[in-house]
Amino acid sequence: MFELLGAFSGSDDVTEFDSELGDWDSGIVSEVIDIRVREIKLDRTVLQCNLFQILETLILLVDIGPSMHPHLDYAARAISALVQRKIVHNKHDEVGLVFFGANDTDNELSSELGGYEDIVVLRPIAVVSEELAQAVDQFSKEYGTSDFMDAMVVAMDLIVKKCAAGSKGNKRIYLITDGESPVKEPEEGTKSEQVELLRNQLQMHNIILDAVVIRLKGENGALESKASQENEFLLRSFADGTMGDLVLVESYTTLLGAVKSRSVSPTTLYRGDLELTPNMSIKVWVYKKVSSERMPTLRIYSDKAPLLDTTATHEVKFDIEYKSSVDLDVSIAPEQRIKAYKYGPQYVPISSKEEEALKFRTEKGLKVVGFTDKSNVPRHYFMKETNVFVPELRNTRSTLAISCLARAMEAEGKVAIVRCVWRAGQANVALGVLTPCLGSDDSVADCFYFNNIPFSEDLREFAFASFKDRPSTQQPTRLQQEAADALVQMMDLVPYPGQEFLMPERTVNPVLQRFYSFLHLKSVNPEAAVPPLDKALQIIIQPEERFIQKVDFMLQTFKEQFQLIRSTQTEKGGRKFWKDRLGENEAALPGEDLLQIEDGKPLTFEFLTGKKVEQVGSLNPVEDFEALLARRDSDQWVTKAIKGMKKIITDLLNSAYNGNTYEKAVTCLIALRRGCVIQEFRPFELEVGSCDTGVNDETLWIDTAEYVLGYMSVELSTDSASKDRVLDCVLAAEPSDFNTFLEEISNRCRGKRQNDFWELVTAKNLTLISKDETPDSDVTQEEAASFLSRVQNSGHVSEGVPEEEVDEIEALLDDVI
Repeated sequence: MFELLGAFSGSDDVTEFDSELGDWDSGIVSEVIDIRVREIKLDRTVLQCNLFQILETLILLVDIGPSMHPHLDYAARAISALVQRKIVHNKHDEVGLVFFGANDTDNELSSELGGYEDIVVLRPIAVVSEELAQAVDQFSKEYGTSDFMDAMVVAMDLIVKKCAAGSKGNKRIYLITDGESPVKEPEEGTKSEQVELLRNQLQMHNIILDAVVIRLKGENGALESKASQENEFLLRSFADGTMGDLVLVESYTTLLGAVKSRSVSPTTLYRGDLELTPNMSIKVWVYKKVSSERMPTLRIYSDKAPLLDTTATHEVKFDIEYKSSVDLDVSIAPEQRIKAYKYGPQYVPISSKEEEALKFRTEKGLKVVGFTDKSNVPRHYFMKETNVFVPELRNTRSTLAISCLARAMEAEGKVAIVRCVWRAGQANVALGVLTPCLGSDDSVADCFYFNNIPFSEDLREFAFASFKDRPSTQQPTRLQQEAADALVQMMDLVPYPGQEFLMPERTVNPVLQRFYSFLHLKSVNPEAAVPPLDKALQIIIQPEERFIQKVDFMLQTFKEQFQLIRSTQTEKGGRKFWKDRLGENEAALPGEDLLQIEDGKPLTFEFLTGKKVEQVGSLNPVEDFEALLARRDSDQWVTKAIKGMKKIITDLLNSAYNGNTYEKAVTCLIALRRGCVIQEFRPFELEVGSCDTGVNDETLWIDTAEYVLGYMSVELSTDSASKDRVLDCVLAAEPSDFNTFLEEISNRCRGKRQNDFWELVTAKNLTLISKDETPDSDVTQEEAASFLSRVQNSGHVSEGVPEEEVDEIEALLDDVI
């Protein structure tokens, strides 16, 4: 793939690199280009992306004839929304309004040349204003017979007279009609010749025609008339010839979205090299493919300016002044202030120089890190907005290189991982994935879609149990599954091929649409109330009523298959213990089943206690430790509990700052010692025959802790051999684990930076476990008693040269700076 790209390399487009591939056979290269790369021209957006759009000259061409009367209200709302947003976002654009199908005639061409009847120029081309917004609030219903061809000639004449030759900016005609009025036969030539002549004139003056044709369909569909079919064909040829759009709308909701209320000029996010290797790169331009439209910024308005002052801005300026907390009359100068970041319970000051030193220095550029399978980058990893990578404008070599790379990746099922720095000095580096997008036809170039992907800190992993592991009683039945399938099919937004409801390209944001409409009302009448949501917008946020009626049967069927049973709430009473619950179950009526759970099993105590502690956690380590020691289903929990508690104590010491975790660590150490002592004597089941203790009971439960400390639970034989046999049956004790761990803590803390912790251990008299406490310990009572004093004496000798106290935060900042 890279060798093929090297064949297209050049000094300007694709950087040449040193290669030992040998001479290329020009015939082979030509064949590869012919097979894998087509002659490509960029689409309308890319062709215009290098032009700075100063303004737009727009003619709104609206059909108000008899066939359009049912649609004029929503046509007026769509045009009004366009004008309202231009007032906010494109206030320098120029807009004119022309009606055809009117009762009167009022246009310059009719006065100069005759003809062009029933066409009224309601408003000549002028800067968009509130007067125009009020003029399009409602259209009058009239009964003229003019066709759209004559109206287009009048609109083009207005634009040509208004705009000088070579003027910059878009020139556009926006036509709204239902196409039911037939086009008159020309006096000379044919309709096709007239269409060709008019299309050439539009192209010569760089005028774009965007047409919206209303084709509302009832429940049984609508048959198109011969005139509408002919007009649709003519309008499509106009739109294709002027790089415009022809939109067929089948609902008023689509009509509101079809009229593009705001034209956004494409602006490059990046222009430069896409580096494949240090010796090879491709010239690319990067644009935003999708960008979220935000609500307009509302500013604070001041009415203190004189009413007759036309130059007043009515802006409110804010001045922030910092005062001393000791004396509120004293202001704190900027050089006396410093930023501080919260770290645990305290704030850590960071100076501006330190903050500047911490900044990551980047250089502008795009580098391909490598390639991976598409399956390795799931869809839910995509972050932020989507960008599109296209070849540099009018750069044939870059176009060929991008096309070859995209087609090779598509054939292999690969995506590219890219390191992105969009501009010099960017605060961070973005990591993203390039997905190939092949052109649907010869008019669209191959390109790449770019999506940001997360770092490990950005991921949020939430594990959910699979339905496959649930018991059969919690799996859907065949009838439930069929009801769900039928409901989904009936509510499909694409019931037929080519017919789709709520297309993103034709669906407006109801929040923005309603906001701009209310903003216009407030500009006309400051006392205006918020109007209810338009019916055409309600369809976007909730299903249409007639649509719900069609699927009502399936909804009822689905509801019947998934019935909910209201749970009975018992009265709040006092505490009840397990024995009380057992008494309630025994008192139940004969034949009444107990509460059933998974696979029909009755509710038992073992089931309720089935969710057991598996490890020692950092939130409640002592409780978790004791719960693990109490488990009897396996011997592994004792070892796991002691190991986990030792890890918790070590972590608490490692994360300590100024002793903030010492108290919790000492509490855990006390629990660990107590557990290692008691674990030696935990209760066990002694069966007759396993040990000869001189007791004749069939089964004997012995609390060995009490046995060793005084024989308080069971009166055993006084024979010493019998006692030894009992102790042989006891599980091995764990005193050596604690003693070794305590000596490690002593070596780590005493006389050193964490000596404060060791002083807490000494104050609690936490010493080694001796033989008097557990027989398995190899530490005598005298050694255990002298451990702390020996450690204290050893620590006293080292007090002459104490270890230097280190502040972790200062050390970290010193390393960074």
